Amino acid sequence: MVLQFIKETIFLFMTMVGILGNMSVSVHYMFSWWGSPEKKPIHLILTHLSFTNIILLLAKGLQKTITVFGLRNFLDDIGCKIIVYLERVARGLSICTSSLLTVVQAIIISPRASGWSRLRPKSAWHILPFFSFFWILNGLISMNLIHSITSTGLNMSQLNNSKNYCYFMPESREIKWIVLPLMVLRDAVFQGAMGGASGHMIFLLHKHHQHVLYLQNSKLLYRTPPELRAAQSVLLLMLCFVFFYWTDCALSLFLSLSLGDSSLMINIQKVLTLGYAVFSPLVLIHRDGLLPACWHAQ
Repeated sequence: MVLQFIKETIFLFMTMVGILGNMSVSVHYMFSWWGSPEKKPIHLILTHLSFTNIILLLAKGLQKTITVFGLRNFLDDIGCKIIVYLERVARGLSICTSSLLTVVQAIIISPRASGWSRLRPKSAWHILPFFSFFWILNGLISMNLIHSITSTGLNMSQLNNSKNYCYFMPESREIKWIVLPLMVLRDAVFQGAMGGASGHMIFLLHKHHQHVLYLQNSKLLYRTPPELRAAQSVLLLMLCFVFFYWTDCALSLFLSLSLGDSSLMINIQKVLTLGYAVFSPLVLIHRDGLLPACWHAQ
């Protein structure tokens, strides 16, 4: 019981760190948005990503708070549906927004003579339709949760054997074959775009590195453009995303095939599901001196 309490407390601590970090990042970029005479698309994307992370952390953290402090009957059936639905939607929004961030940053650092420069957003308002599309897409994909999630009224004796207050009801095979392919297709498309944009940025950064080496050998002074420094930060964010996403997928596959006691792996997976939402604002805060310069240079 004590060990379980310690594990849940650590989970709550990570949740609070993630919420505070994302709130700091969100407030910073919102002030930059309103204070800048020219609205920067990157400001809006990072604000939306932070807001998405906050929703995910709150949805996860609320369920853990119920477990840690034994708050019985805190969530009714409707409450469970809302919390789990928002968690699933926020997870999809995180994938879509991260992909958009990578693609836009890749377009920004592309040479103006290339064809990619035509796709460069002229203002932040051009980004808003993408957000609307992301919300509608992920909201529709997660609609099945409204019917498959229910709350359970547990007494204290049952609480010792069950740590969940919201449960998935069995779904029909038809629903599973509709929802699962849509989720896989969404992840494949947006992660494919993310991978292509990341590869393009790596190629441009490599060319820049070769140019810097040439100038250094020529003993000429050269300062790295802020756009390229920002691209390095975005690549670090995407590396963080890929690590947590695919490690979570690998553990999920392992747990589905495992027949023995996998309590340790389950606890690790719980942490990994929040990894990107917790660490992404810390990456931005750590490299904050690099990112704003890029946005002022756009």
